[in-house]
Amino acid sequence: MELTDEKINELKKKANDIRISLIESLIAAGSGHTAGPLDMADIFTVLFFHTLNHNPKKPAWPERDRVVLSNGHICPVLYSTMAHAGYFPVKELKTLRKFGSRLQGHPHRDFLPMLETSSGPLGSGLSQAVGMALALKIDHSFTSNRRIYALLSDGELEAGQTWEAAMLAGKEKLQNLVAVIDRNNIQIEGYTENVMPLESLSDKWRAWNWHVIEIDGHNIEEIADSFETAKAVFEKPTVIIAHTIAGKGIPEFERDYRWHGNPPGKGPTDKVPADKQAKVALAELRTLGGKIESEHQ
Repeated sequence: MELTDEKINELKKKANDIRISLIESLIAAGSGHTAGPLDMADIFTVLFFHTLNHNPKKPAWPERDRVVLSNGHICPVLYSTMAHAGYFPVKELKTLRKFGSRLQGHPHRDFLPMLETSSGPLGSGLSQAVGMALALKIDHSFTSNRRIYALLSDGELEAGQTWEAAMLAGKEKLQNLVAVIDRNNIQIEGYTENVMPLESLSDKWRAWNWHVIEIDGHNIEEIADSFETAKAVFEKPTVIIAHTIAGKGIPEFERDYRWHGNPPGKGPTDKVPADKQAKVALAELRTLGGKIESEHQ
């Protein structure tokens, strides 16, 4: 599908709608993670509305691509994207983290069968994705168009299991595997380079025989191009290191690790009082959405 200027603007608007919906779900829940979901909205939008082979009406379609969310705590962006894509009603998003809801605080396949995996324990998602990609190779589906997309946080790269999975994927030359790292430089205890430095991150992945692409994780064209480039890479898996801004879309929240695990109303109060955080967040996103709409007209 050609990525025209009109399509780029449509994707920008969709990403903003997804941000608004996920913030509304966090406000309704009164708990959950804000920074990561906001900064991954552009990537999820391009994936689900431009790149991915999938069918919301037939989520078990055998020829579908698989999406594995390793950092399960950013599930508000996954749920919001899936709802906007038609997997379930958008109004259901406001049941996030409620007793009896299908939308658990971490994705749970038993509650929401259209999910590929249950996730939560950080560091395990890439191993699951490698297993799926390897299974396709073993059953001779390796040359098909089916691909596995693993979404990872940078903080969880501190878990050794990630590197074991990366080594195996490189050894097995899993060309149908694409890992996307949310390089927002934060985790719940602070900034990654203070907690446990990860650089030089690209060199680490190259050492395990991965094709490495670094992008601006908020540039729609760069995101789409990176996914297309990955399809042209043979004999090795691809990792996309997406440089993102934590809390993207709400300037008062951006780049502040304290928004990692807090919803509006329970975040840091030095910039916005707690009782005004929800209103400010939605106002910022709706204003941005209006600007995008004006650009499109």
